[in-house]
Order: sequence, then structure tokens, then C-alpha cells
Amino acid sequence: MIEFKNIHKSYQVAGKAIPALHDTNLTVEQGEVFGVIGHSGAGKSTLLRLINLLERPSGGQLLVDGEDITRLDSAGLRVLRRKIGMIFQHFNLLSSKTVADNVALPMKLAGIYSKAEIKARVAELLERVGLSDQARKYPAQLSGGQKQRVGIARALACRPKILLCDEATSALDPQTTQSVLQLLGDINQELGLTIVMITHEMDAIRRVCDRVAVLDSGRIVEMGPVAEVFLHPQHPTSRRFVFESENQDEQELHEDFRHVPGHILRLTFHGEATYTPLLGTVARETGVDYSILAGRIDRIKDVPYGQLTIALIGGNYEEALKRFNAADVHVEVVR
Repeated sequence: MIEFKNIHKSYQVAGKAIPALHDTNLTVEQGEVFGVIGHSGAGKSTLLRLINLLERPSGGQLLVDGEDITRLDSAGLRVLRRKIGMIFQHFNLLSSKTVADNVALPMKLAGIYSKAEIKARVAELLERVGLSDQARKYPAQLSGGQKQRVGIARALACRPKILLCDEATSALDPQTTQSVLQLLGDINQELGLTIVMITHEMDAIRRVCDRVAVLDSGRIVEMGPVAEVFLHPQHPTSRRFVFESENQDEQELHEDFRHVPGHILRLTFHGEATYTPLLGTVARETGVDYSILAGRIDRIKDVPYGQLTIALIGGNYEEALKRFNAADVHVEVVR
């Protein structure tokens, strides 16, 4: 659905070209939720805004639905933008218009819908996001989560093929964030929309995305399926995001383990293996004793996973390693 071919973007500052995005190559498949994560200034917003040409690339080729959008004239650009909905971090609702009027705005601007079509579509969308009873209210009368739901309904008004989410949950509290992410996931499943989400929160990526790209200083430093990047991050930036999401500091953890006796392993379980009583079985069969130093069991999208950092003492250590590997558990030897 989206393809970046050697795309780069620079801004002119005091007569000097400052690169915001270096040569970038990536593809977003039709119907997937693609996440882009990076710290402030990494180039996330620039990358997102290239997709609907709110920013024009300095070079390279950008294909959307098979079409090189950098060659579009103004009329072609208007057609393109009807295919692409956008959800903003701070909602960007018009305070002087009601909820219903905010949702209707893109359809009115498009100039191709009748009043009856607009009215029916607005009612349908407000019901979809759970705000049918808020249609006549104004943004100032809504909570943050409700405002973002209005933003989502507005983004869907012209039946787009692509939905762009610009830090869509960073202004929300954790509980509201979870409900908005659930709504986006449902929309992706039900409508088959392609969603590109930028964020600095690894937890948002974990809950709804299929694949993720990690940006650092305008470069993609790691990219792949969310489970692979989240459970086995390779680049230091990726590792920082993962440990931040778990409220841990990797260096501090290693310091804490310095005085722990025995071999230290990090075990990663994925899918149904997460729920098997493997540790007890291996301990009985190999004679090792174990202590759990850190751990987490959760889900990546709908798939359960577990990560345990353990210390093994005594018994047959090499045989224990073989048993873990034979059980399709990813084993990382920390020490």
C-alpha cells in the first residue's frame, strides 16, 4: 500500500540543509498496522507527513496504492488526501463546531456528498466510536478520550484506505489509551484499513501493530515483526525502548545481578509455550535449582508471551540448556 524508495527529507535553516530523514526504504502492506517508534526529533512526524504530502520529500520515490504521489498535481493531491485519514496528537477539533459538524467537515470540503449522505455517514461513525449521544456537544464539553474518538470518526469520514496516527494516544491517560488502541485495532480488523502509527511508547506498538520500524536520528535502525523487535531487540535504541516500557534500566539490572550466584539466562516464551510448566520440569529432570530475578507475562497483539530472567545453580547446567532449547524457548545467556 505504501512504499518508500530512497526517500530523504531536509529542511532549510539559515540557508543550510538540515537532514530530518536520511535515505529511507520501507514498505507497508495493505491491511497491516505499521508502527514507527523513536524519541523526539528522530524524524517520526516527518516520515508520517510525507505519506499525504503535508511534507514533500527532498528526493526519492514515494508510492501510495501503486502511484508515485510526488508527481501529483493539486487536483490529484486532493483526491489522494481523501484516501488518507489522519488522527492528530492534540485532536485538532474546531471548537466552534459541534461533534457532528467536526465529523462532517471532510465530507463537506470534498464537495461530492449530498446532505443526506453526510448526515447518514456522521450518524454511522458516531455510533461506531460510541459517541451517538454526544453529537450536539462541543469539543470543550468532552473528555480527552472522547475528543480523540471524534478525531477518529472524522478521519474515517471519506472512507479512506489509509489511516495515519500522529502520536494519537500520547495526550491520554493509560486507561483511555487502552480503549483508543482497542478501537483502532477493531477498525483495522473490520474495515481492512492500512494504519501507520507513530509513537514514542513501545506499549502502544505492542498492543496493535503487526510490524515496527525504529527510528534514530532520521534513520531506520531496526525493522521487523513486533514480536521479533520487542522480544529480541538488536539495536541499542530498540533495547532502550523495550526496557523503558518495562520500567527497567538494562545497566541497573546487570548491576543488580552481579552478586547473584550461578548462570543467568533470559528465557523468552511465545504463544502457547508461555503457559507450560517448563521451569519445574527442567529443574526436576536436570537437578538444577533456579531463582526468578525478573519477569513479565503479557500479550503482543493477541499472542501471549513471557520473558523470565533466571539464575541456575547446581545440577546439570548443559542439559538444562538443551531442555530449554528443545522446548522452543529462546535462550539468551546473560552471564
